[in-house]
Amino acid sequence: MPKNILSRAHSRNLTKQHKIAVAGVAALGTAAIALSAIPGNADTATTGSPATAAQVAKVATQDAPLTSVKGPITDRAGTQNIKLDAIAAQKKAADQLVAKQRAGAAAKKAAADAAAKKAAQERTAKQATNRSAQRPQMQTVAAKTYANNLDGWIRQSLDIMRAKGIPGSYSGLHRNIMRESSGNPMAINNWDINARNGIPSKGLLQVIQPTFNTYHVPGTSWNIYDPVANITAACNYAAHRYGSMDNVNSAY
Repeated sequence: MPKNILSRAHSRNLTKQHKIAVAGVAALGTAAIALSAIPGNADTATTGSPATAAQVAKVATQDAPLTSVKGPITDRAGTQNIKLDAIAAQKKAADQLVAKQRAGAAAKKAAADAAAKKAAQERTAKQATNRSAQRPQMQTVAAKTYANNLDGWIRQSLDIMRAKGIPGSYSGLHRNIMRESSGNPMAINNWDINARNGIPSKGLLQVIQPTFNTYHVPGTSWNIYDPVANITAACNYAAHRYGSMDNVNSAY
């Protein structure tokens, strides 16, 4: 083999070996630096021992920033917040529905109470109207007054006679009173047959006591000298015997 060819081959072998040696030194340096950076709580090789590739990878893994963890954690937190927001929204909607239902029930109850109250008032008013309609309407009439004289006595007697169904007229009463007593309610006959028999005629229409007692009109006085009582009793007697005091033109 020529000398130049051998020289070039030897030179290439030396260069290759040199490169391998340099790469080995670099690898050992990197391993040493990695070992010095391993934390105290990590698994390490014996001091002075060359670091293995697994140990170097482990250290690299422990010291690497957790860039790949941040995203999933943030995503999970966001998902959790969305769930909480959904739950809160559901609770709010449920509360609003309950409040709406309660308000509706309260409104219905208030309307029912108002309707019942109105119905009760209407029933009370109707009952009051019915009672008023059934109750006889009493007309207040002023008490009639009569003059305390012959005219007043005759008029009061006529009102009583009409109420009792006893016939007679103002003129018929007045004519017979003037003939019998001249209008004196205290007149008494002490000379006729009745007087001789002990039962004299008395009053405006000269009635004896037995006749007065028999034909006395209820509601009048039992005093034979009372003008109204005397007139009505005498007219009652005349109605039974003559049909009416109007038919009497003499002693009766």
